[in-house]
Amino acid sequence: MVNYDEDILISQKVDVNSEQTIEAQVLRIAVYDEFKAYETYSKIIEKFGAIHPFVNIKEAEAVHYSALMPLLQKYNVEVPVNDWALKVQVPKTYIECCELGVASEINNIAMYDHLILHTTQSDIKDTLYKLQAASYNNHLPAFRKCVLNHYNGINQGSSLNSVEDMMSKASEYQMLLEDIASGNMDQNKLTELFSKLNISMISGAGLGAALVAFINNYQENKE
Repeated sequence: MVNYDEDILISQKVDVNSEQTIEAQVLRIAVYDEFKAYETYSKIIEKFGAIHPFVNIKEAEAVHYSALMPLLQKYNVEVPVNDWALKVQVPKTYIECCELGVASEINNIAMYDHLILHTTQSDIKDTLYKLQAASYNNHLPAFRKCVLNHYNGINQGSSLNSVEDMMSKASEYQMLLEDIASGNMDQNKLTELFSKLNISMISGAGLGAALVAFINNYQENKE
């Protein structure tokens, strides 16, 4: 596989000018990201022990990349090398790991939006939809609960109750939001965002949905 393939895998963006077929790029990007999630959560377990929700989600990530393997075989696509065990850096604390989980799952959901948009094969699209749904409905809420429990203990005084409330505060931290809205999401930025938003009253499915909607709305307003 040629060297530019790594740029495609890391960027998680289909290159329409690439020599690789669209199907090959989509499948390789997807499985490479699932490898990353699996190795990241594995490393966290190695450091902190069999903590939840990482134990369950690690196993789910193995199911995810396994679901993609028959499609790579069907379309004669080479499986990318799983080199994430050498790249993963584990945060120092449990709450930082949970924040990393939130950021990773939000990026995963956005990645699948992009890949689905470029997918024409119905069997590939169906699988991507299922994997995205698992991240949105299961993995993101689990990590969100970790973060919510932590910040509930810190921010008991004030809170933001809706996407609209969040948007009204956007000007206070515009540079941070522009960075996140551009797709540059990581655990450190997420920590700062959560701290500024005082999210203690946003609970249940609302936190994951509200955060995604907030970032999307902010990006749309900037455009």
